[in-house]
Amino acid sequence: MMRMAAPVWAAQHRAGPLPGAERHDLVYQALAGKRTGLIVNQSSRVGEQYLVDVLLAEGIEVGALFALEHGVFGTADAGAVLADEMDARRALPIVSLYGDKKAPSKHDMKNLDVLVFDIQDVGVRFYTYLSSLHYVMQSCARYHIPLVVLDRPNPNIAYIDGPILEPSFQSFVGMHPIPVLHGMTLGELARMINGEGWLGKAMHCDLTVIPVAQYTRSTTYEVPVAPSPNLPNAQSIRLYPSLALFEATAISVGRGTDLPFQVLGGAQKAYGNMIFTPHPIPGASLHPKLEGKTLYGQDLRQAQIEGLRIEIFIDWYTRAKALEAPFLDRPGWLDKLMGTDRFRKQVQAGKTAEEIRASWQKGLDRFKKRRAPYLLYTD
Repeated sequence: MMRMAAPVWAAQHRAGPLPGAERHDLVYQALAGKRTGLIVNQSSRVGEQYLVDVLLAEGIEVGALFALEHGVFGTADAGAVLADEMDARRALPIVSLYGDKKAPSKHDMKNLDVLVFDIQDVGVRFYTYLSSLHYVMQSCARYHIPLVVLDRPNPNIAYIDGPILEPSFQSFVGMHPIPVLHGMTLGELARMINGEGWLGKAMHCDLTVIPVAQYTRSTTYEVPVAPSPNLPNAQSIRLYPSLALFEATAISVGRGTDLPFQVLGGAQKAYGNMIFTPHPIPGASLHPKLEGKTLYGQDLRQAQIEGLRIEIFIDWYTRAKALEAPFLDRPGWLDKLMGTDRFRKQVQAGKTAEEIRASWQKGLDRFKKRRAPYLLYTD
């Protein structure tokens, strides 16, 4: 097979973290001569180009694209069911893995030799790309198709926090016994899923991880492309672990505005001086919570908040209770996000953030030891 010049791969010589997709020789070695299926979205880039275009230019035969939440091009609304379709420009079928089907079927992979997973993650257990990776690994194990994960940095890699998910609270927003903030890349988590037997009895994925070069666990990294429509910038990604808990409440996190996951607001004026009104925004929130209502609250665009700051949730819970205002209207969803009902019960019992966080510590210590064999990057 003749290789075509791909000057974009010259980016592999730049300073700073080099995602797996940009490690030209390793990618080509893994895929040359193989009919390839790609699990990709708008973040799957080599420099300024889409990974699929770079691979096609290199002479790699691409047989299909697979779409996760938000779609191959990152324009679908959160939670929107995706249908199979065609990428007309590239004449490639797009198979949806976000709807009734969450994993490639035997039919989907019948003419493929290898699958590639290249998706930017944000390091939070309930961000659903990790669950999609799990289902893809299961299919690869079941149908004996190798999987190549092109690893990317985790912008929240410095943080390990939150309760370990309990089995009875397993769902698509939490499938593994890991904390809310796990401090791992998807490549490392794929290794852990395989190594810990989480795919199921006797199931093992033929896995290759192409790691990030020039990267450590202390490397600061801001993603160059928004990983999803409601995480448009670095601040929203930093705030996401803390503000996503409000999705279980009567409080808006700014979906349907230009500031998703950067503001908080409710109907009571006592909540704050920040005023905003959610409206439908294609791709970001077609039917936002509290649509058309004037909301009052907090502007967190400049807030120095990182990690999992449960203090914010506790503060708003306390204020809503004092105002006799609606707050926790989806308690079951909060339990799924946190992977336990203990957090909700602790907040309702008036426990402090310090007391709640202390109750997680033994679990976090065990998790750190358990994950150690699967880490690819040094401190």
